[in-house]
Amino acid sequence: MEGYGYSADEYCAPEPYPPVQAVGKNRRYAEAMLDNVGGSNSEMSAVAVYVYDHLVTAELPEVADAFRGIGAVEMRHLEIFGTLARQMGEDPRLWGSGQGGRKSWWSPGYSQYVQRLGPLIRGAVKVEKAAIRKYKAQLRWIADPNIQENLRRIIADEEHHLKILARLYDTHVGRMEPYPGSV
Repeated sequence: MEGYGYSADEYCAPEPYPPVQAVGKNRRYAEAMLDNVGGSNSEMSAVAVYVYDHLVTAELPEVADAFRGIGAVEMRHLEIFGTLARQMGEDPRLWGSGQGGRKSWWSPGYSQYVQRLGPLIRGAVKVEKAAIRKYKAQLRWIADPNIQENLRRIIADEEHHLKILARLYDTHVGRMEPYPGSV
């Protein structure tokens, strides 16, 4: 992504991504992956947040570039979860698990649209922490070892994003309290 002022590699954890290959069909696992794709707490929601945040911080190139870079990593996560859902027999549309087992479409209304830098970064931290909690919960009940590997690798990226966001906050706003390193 030359010309944008950043290297995408700096926004993801250093470990390689595992293969994206579900062991077999599993409706429950597929629905969880779909919720990671298009639920209210999903990679699509994260992408939307980071695109918006990038645009409203254009006057701060370091911050705008970080939001663009993190958003690109979130798009990779979106692809991984969508691929896993498809491999397990689900249609990887932008939807998640709704009430009563019905699917509900992803909505831009899931996003917070904040323009002040401090609340904007704190909102991004909240998004990252919620994703980490969700993926750690999935690790406790999903038995497919490949899905587990992918969840762990994606969690590593989300934790890396927390460090980047904390640095941005410290540099451009002031010391973040509480510090976002813990989930």
